[in-house]
Amino acid sequence: MRGNELRERFLEFFKEREHTIKPSGSLIPEDPSVLLTIAGMLPFKPIFTGEIESDLKRVATSQRCLRTNDIENVGKTARHHTFFEMLGNFSFGDYGKKEAIRWAWEFLTKELKIPKEKLWVSVYEEDDEAFDIWHKEEKIPKSRIVRLGSKHNFWAIGPTGPCGPCSEIIYDRGKKYSCGRPTCGVGCDCDRFLEVWNLVFMEYNRDHEGRLRPLPRKNIDTGMGLERLAMILQEKENTFDTDFLKPIIDYTASLSGVRYGQDRIKDLALRIIADHIRAVTFLIYDGVLPSNVGRGYVLRRIIRRALSQGRNLGLAKPFLHKLIPVVIDIVKEPYPELSKDKEHMEKIVLGEEERFLETLEQGMKELNWVLTREQYSKEILGDTAFYLYVSFGLPIDLIQEIAAEHDINVDMKGFEKEMEKQRERGRMAWQEIGQSRVKTIYNRLAKELKATKFKGYVKTTLKAEILAIMKADKRIERAKAGDEIDIILDATPFYPEAGGQIGDRGTIIKRGTKMEVLDTQRPLPEIIVHRAKIIKGSIRKGDKVEAGIDIEKRLATARNHTATHLLQGALKRALGKHVRQTGSFVSFDRLRFDLTHFAPLTDRQISQVEKMINKKIRENIKVEASMMDFKEAKKRGAIFLVGEKYGKRVRTVRIGDFSLELCGGTHVKATGEIGLFKLVSESGIAAGVRRIEALTGEGACRFMKEREDLLSKIARELKVAPPQILERVERLVQRVKELEKEVERLKSKEALLKREELIKKAVEVEGIKVISNRMEGLDIKGLRNASDLLKDKLKSGVIILGSVMDKKVGLVCVVTKDLTDRLNASQIIKEVARIIKGSGGGRKDFAQAGGKNPAKLNYALKEVSRIIRKKMK
Repeated sequence: MRGNELRERFLEFFKEREHTIKPSGSLIPEDPSVLLTIAGMLPFKPIFTGEIESDLKRVATSQRCLRTNDIENVGKTARHHTFFEMLGNFSFGDYGKKEAIRWAWEFLTKELKIPKEKLWVSVYEEDDEAFDIWHKEEKIPKSRIVRLGSKHNFWAIGPTGPCGPCSEIIYDRGKKYSCGRPTCGVGCDCDRFLEVWNLVFMEYNRDHEGRLRPLPRKNIDTGMGLERLAMILQEKENTFDTDFLKPIIDYTASLSGVRYGQDRIKDLALRIIADHIRAVTFLIYDGVLPSNVGRGYVLRRIIRRALSQGRNLGLAKPFLHKLIPVVIDIVKEPYPELSKDKEHMEKIVLGEEERFLETLEQGMKELNWVLTREQYSKEILGDTAFYLYVSFGLPIDLIQEIAAEHDINVDMKGFEKEMEKQRERGRMAWQEIGQSRVKTIYNRLAKELKATKFKGYVKTTLKAEILAIMKADKRIERAKAGDEIDIILDATPFYPEAGGQIGDRGTIIKRGTKMEVLDTQRPLPEIIVHRAKIIKGSIRKGDKVEAGIDIEKRLATARNHTATHLLQGALKRALGKHVRQTGSFVSFDRLRFDLTHFAPLTDRQISQVEKMINKKIRENIKVEASMMDFKEAKKRGAIFLVGEKYGKRVRTVRIGDFSLELCGGTHVKATGEIGLFKLVSESGIAAGVRRIEALTGEGACRFMKEREDLLSKIARELKVAPPQILERVERLVQRVKELEKEVERLKSKEALLKREELIKKAVEVEGIKVISNRMEGLDIKGLRNASDLLKDKLKSGVIILGSVMDKKVGLVCVVTKDLTDRLNASQIIKEVARIIKGSGGGRKDFAQAGGKNPAKLNYALKEVSRIIRKKMK
């Protein structure tokens, strides 16, 4: 049975049992405390925890997931993956254990016709109810039901919160796959007993003291790996041989000219690459881009890990981007929209591959220097290996392999210690983000207070009632002049920060009292928080007040927000349909727009974008906001953020036939109100991501005036009219180049004059002439030229020259050809460079280095004779 058919069979099975079928959520979870979607239940976590009320009772999904905790096992076992799909059925206070068990058994044994004698069942050791359902109602022999402890069969969402016993259905693959230990059985981690389906019965809530209290509403959360199920149904040795991964392996093998199944190392590489390119494809599809933090770092590490495996297949050039069309073809039935992003994904991955290969080359140089340094200790310390791994992306197995070639060990315990520190830093960072996003006080208030009504689309001022006052995250009844507080009103004209647009500023007043609103936030959908400072007077809960926004700032923000929509429309037309928004910032004084694109915008493209936007501004097109069904908005071609969660009804903003976007922000009534658009900067912020900053209205005019004034000042300094500035500057640049050449000529002449003097200063070390000298005023190019002049005259010997330029040390080393069988310039310069806190390398006959400690240069040059003497022994 095809894998895609298997997914459909599962969803249809539960649809017939009155489950709502939901599409897969993004790999980027809504829960800010979680880095990536790791389980099928994660999109429903707020329902399980009771944070939100929902009309959903029964749901079934095939959720894409990504885990990296077992990444070192990927390809080595029959079942471990980073990216996988989790089939799941969920009950929110509807059905319980009996139905969950019955339907799971029915689907596996009747719908899929998996032989019952191949299946085992495990239950929590204290869960007699589940044991009895399996034995008495599903007729499973007691001998096939195994009771296990909390390590295997008790699931918890965290240290506190919803939890409960679980029951697993296990497929016995036979003795052939056993680890051979006498204790091998259900619960063993070998490849014989394969966990197929985990049924979690969320019956309890664990409090801060560790006590379990029954939940008022019991839930069901089940999860089954689609790839594992496909392995069983397709009768494959492992998940990599299923139709989800085998086509990727076959194509990669064809690129490299190897045969799958012939070599253990090559097979492992092919499997890792196949797994990782699926993860890469879906991470980029869900809006993640390579970076050095958070999800972007996960993506970068997966790309680099896969790319480094190409080394074992003889693939020295970028190849991963060529695998993306294969992944898209495999999943085109459930994910037809991936094909639209094919070019975008390929270019992102290709750019990252090229960048990594450059870094890898630098990393290999650094590793070679480390190996030279540790040739006596015979061990690379753990923190050094970690530095090579993190800074240069060198896989630890590659470091070990190359170190072994030099009979040097790698301190793996120290390396793992550093890795665990990094994991802990990541966990803490994401916990802090989650805690900062939604404070406990707001969760409580959302349940106690009626939702704030936002009236800001139609009103700039209104009368309201104070529902709550907070200070230092504590609820208070009253506040006085000088206090900085958070205020919740029953209604507000203040727009809360969302969708990249900053929150409104303004004032809240009543007789004798004035508060300045510094920011507006929406920590939860029901709550709008006004961050304010009381300028005079006092307030208390229940007071009637008048809330008014800063109209000038609101209008300026609206101009920038509408301009952002025009900018996205113009970029898609000028650069291509692959352009996608990855972030934005809209304030009253500027706008910023991050987009997916593979190269810097040319001057011509920037000009084209500006002209297009200003033309639409002059056309004074009406800006129309309206509510419609999400499906209808997508059908009409509305732009929306991939990975963002939208309700059934969405707000759209249309600018004629030029732009249609899902947006909740504030906008001008017609494009003419923007006045003027000026793009002021364009830069790269990550692989395949560009950032544009722009100004509108008065800010754009001010910018143009400042540039005009600057141009006039330059013209006066050059004593020409503004139109002649470029010509004058070109002449000056040419003159500077001529003078620089003259300086180089004079320096070479001076070096030639000094040559005889330096030749005379040569000393003999073990019968070899050695020149070691400090040169003043020469950069690295000048040092190379000087060493060439000396080599021509010296004929046989070693030359090391050093100089200091801009507080940095430069070194070159030459070993004449007749001595390269005895001395190596690269090895010599590495030892000299260590003295000046630097590094370097090169060939046997020539090498160069740089350093950070000019004060040690003279000492380093004196040490040259000793270093050569040591090398000669």
